[in-house]
Amino acid sequence: MTGLGRGGQQIIKSKEVYAKALETLVELASFQTAFTILDEVIRATNRRVNAIEHVIMPRLENTIKYIMSELDEMDREEFFRYDSIEAYSCLLTVPNRLKKVQGKKKRENTAKAAVEVAQERLPAVTSSMSEDDQASTNLLSTKDEDVIF
Repeated sequence: MTGLGRGGQQIIKSKEVYAKALETLVELASFQTAFTILDEVIRATNRRVNAIEHVIMPRLENTIKYIMSELDEMDREEFFRYDSIEAYSCLLTVPNRLKKVQGKKKRENTAKAAVEVAQERLPAVTSSMSEDDQASTNLLSTKDEDVIF
């Protein structure tokens, strides 16, 4: 016979089961808190992605289209101007053709520069976002605090 009766053994076993259940409950609570924080970060990231996809990118694309159409219009004007000069006076010489090519290259470089400027403005747009959005998206640059759940 052991010093404890059958009822005493059941009480000890019940205490052990209760302690294990309590540890599991604490662990579940810490997981729930972590999932809640993760959900908030995912929502903030989704808001930023949607803003970039549906607002910023269409604006940049429209700007690029506008610049390209203006450059095309300038090319057409220049083409007709030089064509009319050539048709009326036959004075279009090799240097004039060179200027035409140089002008076209200059406009192409201007278009490339405009695209680069538009891409550089993208970080400026994200810097104008609210502090909550910035804080939630700047997770990699912050140190994690030791949290005990």
